[in-house]
Amino acid sequence: MMEAKTVQTAYPVTIDNGHGERLMFLGRETRDGVEYIQVENWVSSNAGPPMHIHHRQHESLRIINGKMGVEILGKEPYFLHEGDSATFEPGIPHRFWNAGEDILHCKGEIWPPYNIEYFLGEIFRASSENGNGRPGAFVAAYLLRRYRTEFDMLGIPAFVKKVIFPTLVLIGKLAGMEKRFKNAPDPV
Repeated sequence: MMEAKTVQTAYPVTIDNGHGERLMFLGRETRDGVEYIQVENWVSSNAGPPMHIHHRQHESLRIINGKMGVEILGKEPYFLHEGDSATFEPGIPHRFWNAGEDILHCKGEIWPPYNIEYFLGEIFRASSENGNGRPGAFVAAYLLRRYRTEFDMLGIPAFVKKVIFPTLVLIGKLAGMEKRFKNAPDPV
């Protein structure tokens, strides 16, 4: 398996999508030959990521405070509380959200991290810049095409991903919009 190049980062690094999700990358460590990135997040009431897949990464979160709703594609949603944990295996479509009134606060880890910091950092930045909680069309198309071996968003129709996204990426490249991603790490 191809290894993603690790960008040297001074931790902690906090990203905020401007719409109720803040995520802090605390640092990386290697245990038993596997690299992990430690994370901490805060999610406002009813906020949380949409249904998505990490094709190569495990994600585990332990609830410090609040109530987390969890949905695995095709299964009934369930709820977790302070002290409970959720682990999402690679390739399993899932989402979580703050199902309570208080801020949902979690700590956890993602392993191996590969390009998770870059991908989420750019998605959160674009969502904040766009002002509506979603990245602009070119950014979404570019990132989801470039890192399709690692991540996918299930709410986007297959036709859009296979036909519209490549067209948007081509137009964006011709317009010079790709410069934003000049330091993007190679996909895994």
